[in-house]
Amino acid sequence: MTVHPLVATGTALASGLALHAAANVRQLRRPDPCGPEVTERVSVLVPARDEQDHVGLTVTDLLAQTGVPDLEVLVLDDGSTDGTAAVLARFDDPRLTVLTVPDETPPAGWLGKSWACARLAERATGSVLVFADADVRFAPDAVRSGVAALRAGGFGLVSPFPLQVAEDWLSRLVQPLLAWSVAATLPLGLARRSTRPALSAANGQFVVVDAATYRRAGGHAAVAGEVLEDIALMRAVKSAGARAATLDGSRLAACRMYGTPAEVVDGYGRSLWSAFGGPGGSLAVTGALVLGHVVPPLAALAGRRRGTRLVGLLGYAAAVAGRAAVARRVGGRVWPDSAAHPASILAFAGLTAESWRRRLTGTASWKRRVLAVPGPDHRAGLHPAHRAGLHPAHRAGLHSDHRSDHRDDRSRGLTMPNRGA
Repeated sequence: MTVHPLVATGTALASGLALHAAANVRQLRRPDPCGPEVTERVSVLVPARDEQDHVGLTVTDLLAQTGVPDLEVLVLDDGSTDGTAAVLARFDDPRLTVLTVPDETPPAGWLGKSWACARLAERATGSVLVFADADVRFAPDAVRSGVAALRAGGFGLVSPFPLQVAEDWLSRLVQPLLAWSVAATLPLGLARRSTRPALSAANGQFVVVDAATYRRAGGHAAVAGEVLEDIALMRAVKSAGARAATLDGSRLAACRMYGTPAEVVDGYGRSLWSAFGGPGGSLAVTGALVLGHVVPPLAALAGRRRGTRLVGLLGYAAAVAGRAAVARRVGGRVWPDSAAHPASILAFAGLTAESWRRRLTGTASWKRRVLAVPGPDHRAGLHPAHRAGLHPAHRAGLHSDHRSDHRDDRSRGLTMPNRGA
């Protein structure tokens, strides 16, 4: 049987990744939802910028957490120009502190989210810090479960990946690749046991970290200029000698990152260029993905030789099976989305190209801020206090209000969308 060498190589690659994903996803631990009551103080830190449609539900969920009697929730309204402040003003709970800062460019060397998280961490008083995005819905036991996983495993940081809710066509193509890429490429068991920074995968939507470890690792000052600050923070924690774990948080939290295809393009357009270490890395990774997940199905449809078509079909089937195994494990939509895996890879390739276009033309931005990424010496001008948190001189710019429970008729628990089987 004669098979085109590119098709044979692509099928071998797709099969290898699929087998690894199917076996590896069994190593993706789920936090125990029935863990013990947390006896230490926990600080939940929420940076919010133009989040009027989401932050109210997120804060409501966080104030409804069970099994965490000593809880504080700090929200930083980072120069919002929409109704975020009005939404937060409806709360009146002594556990909640709202910090309001003007709409200013972050200091030299900092990107916006890291700067917001650093200011929040400076005000936190808990021995455990929970960083949560303002558009995430949390189950009532999410924080307790995350802290229990942190302490039971002896980790410095854990990152429970929330369920990625995808409704528009482009989100349905690319959002499932978040969990799939981790399962297909990162040996989760080894990563959990190792302090090697390269073995890191984190999702900043929900990160639980020991406060002392966070400060020993340099806090967000150590990742001030990183576009993907969540992964960089896990690497910093590992560099400081602590272990960290990627967890399945799909039963604890859910996030709909994007509501329209245009939002998907903007979201990935700001960050994908930084994901693989430079243009060479982006070309290599994208090329390998296309070879393994696009070439085989194309050969199955249009190959001239019967052997090439059969091997291409085998490669396509393997890729779909691997994608379906991951989706089933993390609660995602399995069918028909898994069958569209080649289209997902092509969409990812297009978004990577668009991200590099924005990077090279200086047009990458997010929430009204241009992402002017600093060079490798970006920390040179930082005051030493930034390594532990916020320079005292910046505290004067934080205006805090204590607010209380926002009452409405919407669910306090985790709202799950309908998903296909």
